[in-house]
Amino acid sequence: MSIQTAGPKKQPVNILTEGKSLLKVNIREYGMYIALFVIMLTFSILTDGLFMSSRNISNLLDATGYIAVLAVGMTLVIVIRHIDLSVGFAAGFLGAIAAILLSEAGVPVYLTIPIILVLGIVVGLFNGVLVASLGIPSFVASLAGMLIFRGALLRVTEKSGTIIVKDEHFNALGNGYIPSWFKLDDLNFLSLVLGLVAILLFIYFEVSKRNNKIKYQFDVISKGMFAVKLVFVSAIIAYITYIIAGYNGFSWTVIIMLAVVVIYHFLTTSTVLGRHIYAVGSNPEAAHLSGINVKKITYIVFGSMGLLSALSGILFTARLQSATTTAGTLFELDAIAAAYVGGVSAAGGVGKVTGSIIGAIVMASLSSGMNLMGVGISYQYMIRGGVLAIAVIFDVMTRRKRA
Repeated sequence: MSIQTAGPKKQPVNILTEGKSLLKVNIREYGMYIALFVIMLTFSILTDGLFMSSRNISNLLDATGYIAVLAVGMTLVIVIRHIDLSVGFAAGFLGAIAAILLSEAGVPVYLTIPIILVLGIVVGLFNGVLVASLGIPSFVASLAGMLIFRGALLRVTEKSGTIIVKDEHFNALGNGYIPSWFKLDDLNFLSLVLGLVAILLFIYFEVSKRNNKIKYQFDVISKGMFAVKLVFVSAIIAYITYIIAGYNGFSWTVIIMLAVVVIYHFLTTSTVLGRHIYAVGSNPEAAHLSGINVKKITYIVFGSMGLLSALSGILFTARLQSATTTAGTLFELDAIAAAYVGGVSAAGGVGKVTGSIIGAIVMASLSSGMNLMGVGISYQYMIRGGVLAIAVIFDVMTRRKRA
């Protein structure tokens, strides 16, 4: 009689334990999402649900748009270990040029927007040349640009102080909403469709990414945890879509902001250019020795920053339906704050464009919630500054633990 011994059985994966482990390992990435959830929950309770109303969430996202666009570009600039202080007044100046072309020169909107975007690229490339070719520190080069564009903005708006834009198509970029087609229980139907498409695309890309990792024998999370992730994120997208659809639906500002995020997320995660950008940020000398053209990457990143500055100026001018002498004031600081709160590292080489959007929404949520509670502007600045300081301290501490 023979006795057979069973081999070791594979222990079932405990989802809760795995979740804690993932959170601990990826605290830098998930921390901002937790912070956003806590902020929204807290303000929702303190304002008796007013914070999470359809109108407030819609207005919050619209007000975030032009800063979020800047934060995406700023993230890449910081990733390659530079900074750009000129983006605020560059956005204000280019927005004023757009207003002049539309209102005084009679240039149609379909020509004005491409012209401004091209001018933005030129502005960004100029900063890139100063930094990459002449070796001027980016702080100094962009500070000079900030002063130049501040003066240029005052120059073009000095006659009237405000340049009114009456073009309905242009103004719709900052104040308009996508068409509804028809209402479904007082909900914007097209917005619901877009939300469903977003969920399906999210699931498709996540499944594809997981299958590719398995194909090349990379470690992946368990099926149970993967299912939890898909359901959780899909539920958030569905809930936000439901809230926004209950007001006027998705605004064109939000659509543009999401398009920028999708494009830049793809470029930074799925292309050779994206890998080169992070390689330069991690170690410029090693990147150069491995054959990466560091100057070229610097030109591209600063040119991209100029392009997004122009887009930000267009969105802000369209939102105000005018160009003013104060347009762009502190935009650069808000963008830098959003990038750092979103997880970009001051040491370079680390940061995601999706994180920068979350960072922008976190900062906007703080302002919106405190406004609803009647908190004074002085306290608002101090609290937002404290949040930024905490984000940078968190970055330093996590890097020390990994070292």
